[in-house]
Amino acid sequence: MVLTEAAGGMVLSDEPAATTAAEEEEEMEDDVLSSGAALEAFGESAETRALLGSLPAVHGERAAREVAEERFRVIMDKYQEQPHLLDPHLEWMMNSLLDLVQDETSLPGLVHLAFKFLYIITKVRGHKVFLRLFPHEVADVQPVLDMCAGQNPKDHETWETRYMLLLWLSVTCLIPFDFSRLDGNLPAQPGETRTPIMDRILQVAESYLVVSDKARDAAAVLVSKFIVRPDVKQRKMASFLDWSLCTLAHSSFQTIEGVIVMDGMLQALAQIFKHGKREDCLPYANTVLQCLDGCRLPESNQTLLRKLGVKLVQRLGLTFLKPRVATWRYQRGSRSLAANLQLSAPGKSEQKPLSDSLTSDGDEDYDVPEGVESVIEQLLTGLKDKDTVVRWSAAKGIGRMAGRLPRELADDVVGSVLDCFSFQETDKAWHGGCLALAELGRRGLLLPSRLSEVVTVILKALTYDEKRGACSVGANVRDAACYVCWAFARAYEPQELTPFVTAISSALVIAAIFDRNVNCRRAASAAFQENVGRQGTFPHGIDILTTADYFAVGNISNCFLVISVFIAGFQEYTKPMIDHLVSMKINHWDGAIRELSAKALHNLTPQVPEYMASHVFPALLLMTLNSDLHTRHGAILSCAEITYALYKLASQSNRPVTDYLDEKAVQSLKQIHQQLYDQHLYRGLGGELMRQAVCILIKNLSLSRMPFKGDTVIDGWQWLIDDTLRSLHLVSSHSRQQIKEAAVSALAALCNEYYMKEAGEADVTIERELIPQYLAELQSPEEMTRCGFSSALGALPGFLLRGHLQQVLTGLRTVTRTSPKDVSFAEARRDGLKAISRVCQTVGVKAEGPPDEVMCRENISEVYTAMLDCMNDYTTDSRGDVGAWVREAAMTSLMDLMVLLARTEPQLIEAHVCERVMCCVAQQASEKIDRFRAHAAQVFLTLLHFDSPPIPHVPHRRELESLFPRSDVASVNWNAPSQAFPLITQLLDLPAYRYHVLLGLAVSVGGLTASTVRYSTQSLFEYMKRIQKDAQLLESFSGTLLKVFEDNLLNDRVSVSLLKMLDQLLSNGCFDIFTAEENHPFCVKLLTLCKEEIRKSKDVQKLRASIAVLCGMVQFSGDVRQKVLLQLFILLGHPFPVIRKATASQLYEMVLTYSDLVDAGVLDEVMSVLSDTAWDAELPVVRGQRNHLCDLLGVPRPQLATKVTSVLRIHGACAVCCSELLSKVNRVPQSVLSSLPAWMYLLLGGSVSLRTPVSLGPQSS
Repeated sequence: MVLTEAAGGMVLSDEPAATTAAEEEEEMEDDVLSSGAALEAFGESAETRALLGSLPAVHGERAAREVAEERFRVIMDKYQEQPHLLDPHLEWMMNSLLDLVQDETSLPGLVHLAFKFLYIITKVRGHKVFLRLFPHEVADVQPVLDMCAGQNPKDHETWETRYMLLLWLSVTCLIPFDFSRLDGNLPAQPGETRTPIMDRILQVAESYLVVSDKARDAAAVLVSKFIVRPDVKQRKMASFLDWSLCTLAHSSFQTIEGVIVMDGMLQALAQIFKHGKREDCLPYANTVLQCLDGCRLPESNQTLLRKLGVKLVQRLGLTFLKPRVATWRYQRGSRSLAANLQLSAPGKSEQKPLSDSLTSDGDEDYDVPEGVESVIEQLLTGLKDKDTVVRWSAAKGIGRMAGRLPRELADDVVGSVLDCFSFQETDKAWHGGCLALAELGRRGLLLPSRLSEVVTVILKALTYDEKRGACSVGANVRDAACYVCWAFARAYEPQELTPFVTAISSALVIAAIFDRNVNCRRAASAAFQENVGRQGTFPHGIDILTTADYFAVGNISNCFLVISVFIAGFQEYTKPMIDHLVSMKINHWDGAIRELSAKALHNLTPQVPEYMASHVFPALLLMTLNSDLHTRHGAILSCAEITYALYKLASQSNRPVTDYLDEKAVQSLKQIHQQLYDQHLYRGLGGELMRQAVCILIKNLSLSRMPFKGDTVIDGWQWLIDDTLRSLHLVSSHSRQQIKEAAVSALAALCNEYYMKEAGEADVTIERELIPQYLAELQSPEEMTRCGFSSALGALPGFLLRGHLQQVLTGLRTVTRTSPKDVSFAEARRDGLKAISRVCQTVGVKAEGPPDEVMCRENISEVYTAMLDCMNDYTTDSRGDVGAWVREAAMTSLMDLMVLLARTEPQLIEAHVCERVMCCVAQQASEKIDRFRAHAAQVFLTLLHFDSPPIPHVPHRRELESLFPRSDVASVNWNAPSQAFPLITQLLDLPAYRYHVLLGLAVSVGGLTASTVRYSTQSLFEYMKRIQKDAQLLESFSGTLLKVFEDNLLNDRVSVSLLKMLDQLLSNGCFDIFTAEENHPFCVKLLTLCKEEIRKSKDVQKLRASIAVLCGMVQFSGDVRQKVLLQLFILLGHPFPVIRKATASQLYEMVLTYSDLVDAGVLDEVMSVLSDTAWDAELPVVRGQRNHLCDLLGVPRPQLATKVTSVLRIHGACAVCCSELLSKVNRVPQSVLSSLPAWMYLLLGGSVSLRTPVSLGPQSS
């Protein structure tokens, strides 16, 4: 909205003076695009009314005020994506808040709160829409100006008030009266000079343009509305521009203060040149441009300053050029639906020429001002800026400027933009160029004659990917290229794009399914959809869209392996997709993309097998020797996948794969390993990738039954597999598992294809060499070597294991055992267990079969023992609980073995074995690590509910099936402690499971994770509450609890957590029923175990936990209470100050809790001693106070244990000498004593109380 003069006065006009129709269309389009979301209306109207109405009541109370403010913020933020839904409600919200502001009785705090709420609304809806609603009568000018002047710019708590007041003041500046008319109403005091309103507003605006908060933005808006007024521009515009340019010139972007000032000046200038009339601004444009050049903003590292600089430059350029709509621009249809319908009616033809009041008569009579060239140059430079927002602003500036230029000059601009797409340019220039082309296209400024050049560079941009170090750049370029394609779909008629349909559609499909970046895939999918809807010429568009929609392309594996196969069914896209994978993706820097590309080629091979075999395969074979590591890796993987795909295709018609591959291709495949070996490419950094790729090649060639049986290449392959497994410890940790799995799967395929004779028997030579060699490697000092060869033994086929089963099982069982030298080899034990399980599955079960060929009655017990022993592996190292990997593998192996036996020989499952298996799994299901607890629960339920046939001898099967019904447990999330523990604790009711579940719960209840501790404790308490009235069940529970404690004495993993659990149980009165009986056996036994656990312990955590348990045991009556107190008083004199302080604190709480513990007469003194004594003081002082407490409570004082020294055996003359020394020891000086031999010094030390004991050998005499 600007002011224009008419009939000697001023009137309001809704048309911006320097804004073209194209810009209005752009803003309308943006509004439409922003309206497509989920909500339908403002649903919190009533709540908002109540909230705003409550402000006078809550503003004085900080907590209530903050709650109201936060709730209002939450409501408004909900509409951040759909702010237009607020429009019908903005007026009443503003009025209710401004009523509070304009009420003279409102306190300042309430006024600030009202403005804060107004700002929250403005933040969501935007100040441009909100401005219209502010009152802007003549009577509002003075109050608003006074409020602005009364604000403190340095008050950081009220910046919202200043921001909103400046916006309000900017609206009042639009009144259609000269400001000088208002000056007559100003009251004047004697001797006071009145400042005109015009000057006051300018002073306010200038003062807030240099502040550091949000008010600076509002001041720029105020300036843009104020300076362009007809009465103000004549008097103040020149001086203001002079002030702002001087301020700008004297500011530096090297300092924070300078950046703030420059930001305010640039915003103000940009707004003035946007909203001011061209004829008013034109005289100053050159001066401003020269000043801007002097500021050297492109050199600044402040993104915002560079963006504002580009914004101001384009506004200056638009000022230089007359507002006009180019007659030469390309138009598609009309923005009006009615006009389009008229054009589509019979007999109507499309009218291309544009009738517009701003259209010039012709280009030839239009002179382009000198400054335009400089502006265009700076905008083109802005396209290459390092920040996206600057490039985007420059691109919009290019579009707006080109719309006002003659056709030839605009075409030159397009040519300059196309120069950005040189491979000497950076990705920033490519991105800026794409944005500029999209802007030019959607404005109709990119004529069809240029399309061939533009499409060529856009197709390159759609696959732009430049490697930088360990990653690449170019995702933003590809995304912007999709935006160009989207813009072209809206800008051009279908016949204009027809020549390019095939190329564009293929490129967009390829980007939508094969781009690494999810945003680019989705952008390409959206551009494809736009073209299908608006152009209607993309082949099979609807079918592809329904499959490759926005959500489907979000998963990259789904794109490469599933969607690509569907789209390849349309022949227009098949070969372009394959060619793209071969040329761009198998040499990609990201290994995951190379692997997915190879798998995608495997899936696409059935579509065009001949093309794959005759064109793609030879090209890939040449790339297997490429000097680039990534290309070589991707090519080998692709050769492996395509070969196997061709084999599967050929086998469908009982043909060999050689029907597709010629002899040259077969020989080339065979030579890949030897060529890599000869060039030493298995070594060094790239060796890992080569080993993995060739192992996959070996596997796929073996599965494809290539005719290499008896060939020397098999020995080379075997060497590679063995060497890879042997040197796994040299491989980087992140790729170790992947390489091991590739080598093991290659070995299995190789053995099955090339080591078996026709009769199903093993090659004798291989059989004699392979298994003994692998068994010997199991004794390697390298953990990873053990892992590799354990897995290899597990992968061997049955015909190789036949006759060697006992050897293999014995070797693998050795790997699973823990010994002092390999206690940290958890991964080896894990892989050993997996190998045993796999061997069992491979050889099968036969109850009375030979133990060297099948699993039978003779060898099954040893396997059970190995697996069950591993269930107790709790090894920890710097990585944490690495034993959990072993336990997980043991659970899985036990489940697989039990299921195998149940299906084949159920009589081999003995009752005691089944019970131990179920109990051990139940223990794991009640422990603290979420992932392993969930795995154990799944194993437990699988064994329970397995019914083909059921697992025999499951303890308490009927009760378990009622506790865990199949239909209910399927929906339980066992990872969540809140769902798992209430179910697991039900097993405490079953005697067979109680011990193991309680052992697992002890670790969980006494753990560290808050959620695990909370829900396990809660579930345990619910169980204890249920059994409180059943003395027999409680006795049984307490006995099991003591048994767990006794079995795990001095096992810190369990005992510390168990002490914490006992503390919880005692402090919550779970054993109150036992307190009625004096010296209850539970308490006596518990005290004995506690004393044994902490004897000579220096573990502070354990000692703290024991203190809490001992304090809880005071509730028991009888002699045991005195023994407990004695133990506590011993801890009160502990050598560690932290333990003494913790004991004193717990004793203080204990005395308060149990009132019968201390006589009333000495209670105050006891409490005083406990609270006032400095328990971290010297030990003799502390022990004195401790002994005083013992006397007060009638507890025997703890006695210091005397150290008994061994008697020296003194022989012959030594005895005489020593006796003489002993008789004179009191007269011997310390210097003499210190010079004596060690054995004699010790002897004398017994008399002079030397503290340091000396250990003497047998020859001390």
